Amino acid sequence: MLENGYWRNRDMRNHVRIIDGTLAPTLVLKNATYLNTYTKKWLEANIWIYHERIVYVGENLPEKDEGITYMDCKGQFLVPGYVEPHAHPFQLYNPEQLALHAAQFGTTTLINDNLMWHFLMDEKKAFSFIEECGDLPVSMFWWARFDAQTELQDEEKVFNTPSVLKWLEHPLVVQGGELTAWPSLLAGDDRLLYWIQEAKRLGKPVEGHFPGASEKTLTKLKLLGINADHESMTGKDVRKRLELGYQVGLRYSSIRPDLPKLLEEMLEEGINTFDSLTMTTDGATPVFYEHGLLNVCIEIAIEKGVPIEDAYRMASYNAAKHFHLEESLGSIVPGRIAHINFLKAKDNPHPVSVLAKGQWIVKNGENVPTPPRINWDKYGINALELGWELQEDDLQYSIPVGLDLMNDVIMKPYPIEIDMTPEQLPTDKNDAFLTLMDRNGKWHVNTTIRGFTKRLGGLASSYSNTGDIIYIGKNKQDMLLASKRLKEIGGGIVVVHKGEVLIEIPLKLDGVMSLENMEKLIEKQKELTTCLKEFGYLYDDPIYSILFLSSTHLPYIRITQQGIVDVMKREILFPATMR
Repeated sequence: MLENGYWRNRDMRNHVRIIDGTLAPTLVLKNATYLNTYTKKWLEANIWIYHERIVYVGENLPEKDEGITYMDCKGQFLVPGYVEPHAHPFQLYNPEQLALHAAQFGTTTLINDNLMWHFLMDEKKAFSFIEECGDLPVSMFWWARFDAQTELQDEEKVFNTPSVLKWLEHPLVVQGGELTAWPSLLAGDDRLLYWIQEAKRLGKPVEGHFPGASEKTLTKLKLLGINADHESMTGKDVRKRLELGYQVGLRYSSIRPDLPKLLEEMLEEGINTFDSLTMTTDGATPVFYEHGLLNVCIEIAIEKGVPIEDAYRMASYNAAKHFHLEESLGSIVPGRIAHINFLKAKDNPHPVSVLAKGQWIVKNGENVPTPPRINWDKYGINALELGWELQEDDLQYSIPVGLDLMNDVIMKPYPIEIDMTPEQLPTDKNDAFLTLMDRNGKWHVNTTIRGFTKRLGGLASSYSNTGDIIYIGKNKQDMLLASKRLKEIGGGIVVVHKGEVLIEIPLKLDGVMSLENMEKLIEKQKELTTCLKEFGYLYDDPIYSILFLSSTHLPYIRITQQGIVDVMKREILFPATMR
């Protein structure tokens, strides 16, 4: 059995015994046409599997065959399980939900952001949690974050050298980053540079976050040890990063579905080698995953003219190699974990059957039930308990600058010109009250937001970048009612209008993640988006708008634990108010 991604010596001796004919494999895939990701050829073979490991790929059948299950794969095409190299596994869903949903569509490995565990668990529990995730049929690996992508009240308490190094040293952690605080690195932050050096010393790549970065900036960051970036916005961006030696992730996510455009422009740029390219859905919200993850990306790549074999490698072997996991993942050869997708045709990446760690996730088009395994109570992750009540005195607004929502996630400052003292803001204006409240009730930041709603009474959300509470609305009484209901349901998102609760999405895992299955969560998100658009939300993904209100890796102005922040100047314009 696998332990933190490795087989014990006794297991490996048993695997060799199978080749010697003294032990039988557990599953044999006969007459398989499979993609060999090393030669980029489609080959015919019999594939032997012992529990979760591929032990043989070739012409022969086992000598010892007691207890073997045989499957005839004639007429099907087998490819390695897909690898999502950049997952944020807490966008309303929880990591287990995401993993099992992804596997149904052939994505059987996730490389996951660890940011949320810094806020929800101590290190001991967090490491125990990621090790328990290792028992899922999906392979789960993790990042070691270096920064919070927002301004915290006490960042040193969360991100410090002992903590970062413990994460980096864990065997299930395979990269440093993603680094959103790169301006601080370029400005001389030697602590960040030390963490990068330690990641490199441990043989782990470092992921950047460099939207719009110039050639000069990219070069300096390469010199400081950054290996990869997923923020290309044009084909020229991709080409420049490749030329500088970056591993380049092509993004197809709910707020940045750039992949089709990137591929077209890359091919126009003359790029015809794909070995340093991967594809990522970059932590999309649930609705975007209705039809899967990397299977959708592969389909787009094939449609845009990427050679079929390279399209599959971009979603499997290339990512495995980048993270130094190619001895375990990303190919159908002896010694690899048995992550295998069964396709009807070479150019159809949507599997009819899926093996993950040798277990059937989907078989002949039917999902195989996989019961939940994570015991969240063990980690102290359960319903959110707020030990305070939102009061009308908390909803006093005097800051002269508001946040103007320019798209789903980009905000610019604007001068507030309307009277902010009434209980109800006028519905012929786009301004709404906005409050960020400490989840422990110690401080708050009050301003306005423009472009989120014209008419909605109130919204309360414990889903946020830091787990603090967000209130948005036109009517203070509706905001207070939304807060009350949020507390009653143990966290989540609540929408109220004219004294009536219209929608609620319970997030029973500390107010941030759901326990519902992905199908129900997708329907809830659709309902929420439709409702908010009816009340004047101007864009496509309000979940991301809420999440990124505090995210200082995006321009131009943010509402954070420290107050209203000018991102470009790194200045606190108006500090948080203590209650």
